[in-house]
Amino acid sequence: MRIESIRHKALRRFAQTGNAKGVMQAERIRDMLAFIDSAGSFDALATPPNFGFRALTGDRAGEFAMTVSRNHRLTFTKIDDRTISALDLEDYH
Repeated sequence: MRIESIRHKALRRFAQTGNAKGVMQAERIRDMLAFIDSAGSFDALATPPNFGFRALTGDRAGEFAMTVSRNHRLTFTKIDDRTISALDLEDYH
């Protein structure tokens, strides 16, 4: 899978340089980014270890989330079967 864009400034820096400043649970997020990168298709994100992958509903329909911690999620939108966009690290509870 290809990540087209990353919204969260610290997450973008972490993905590009490995600098974990401003990113909590860096090892888990590193594993999650590697999982996304190695996924053969969008549907593969739902296979174990899926990190709590799910589609969001309501006013966030069309977006997807993966669990980082109890309150924090990686959220993103699907562009096509091999591309995601607007990757963000957020506390949406």
